[in-house]
Amino acid sequence: MRSLSPLRPLRPLGAALGFLTRLPVTPRDLTEAELARALGWFPVAGLVVGLAAAGTAHVAGAGRPELVAVGVVALIALLTGGLHLDGVADVADGLAGGRGDPARTMAIMRDSRIGAIGATALTLVLLAKVHAIAAIVRDGAIWPLVVAPVVARWSAVVLVAGFPYARTEGLGVAFRHGVRRRDVALATAVVAVVVLVAGTLAALAAASALVTALVLAFWVHRRIGGLTGDVYGAAIEVAELAVLVVATGIAPL
Repeated sequence: MRSLSPLRPLRPLGAALGFLTRLPVTPRDLTEAELARALGWFPVAGLVVGLAAAGTAHVAGAGRPELVAVGVVALIALLTGGLHLDGVADVADGLAGGRGDPARTMAIMRDSRIGAIGATALTLVLLAKVHAIAAIVRDGAIWPLVVAPVVARWSAVVLVAGFPYARTEGLGVAFRHGVRRRDVALATAVVAVVVLVAGTLAALAAASALVTALVLAFWVHRRIGGLTGDVYGAAIEVAELAVLVVATGIAPL
């Protein structure tokens, strides 16, 4: 009989960190069940990204907020491998070029090449992030940089649990079919703690992020009858952006 390692319960956490970041912590021989359990830890992976972003901004200071913002956006892209940015481009290309045909839309989204609409959407998201972070840094706020990645990854968990998956294969199948209420509850609990520590204003920003992610999800669901991994990634990016944009108006208060 094989003995259980005391670290085995933490394997889903390692899976979440390994899947959502480029940290070399992915456990070996992950089962589909363990991969699905990783959903509960998605906000923790976001917390790692957020703390790195906030720490970088704090150390750099507010002397050159635009350059600091560029550095923070680049750091986040490096930590995540640009995984979610790729989703933004793919979803934009698919929705623009699909012409209402679900199969065509999903085929375009799966294509690794980026079209003009995808490149435009990606550029606009990155520019908006840089400008929002620059304003936040200029105002001396740090909490939005921590909260944004946490809430965004929680939003993705909500989408996985709440919408059907549009494909019959891929990692999204394991996430969608294996998601449990306790995983969603764990992810929500992590977000609640982070928001509570960040303060009341963080709750408003978090609500805005979830609404933004849901709007995207409903839109795509109507077009293709479900969501895909690209949609989860795009939702993470727009939810992060929502937190940052909302914070530019409330952070100084």
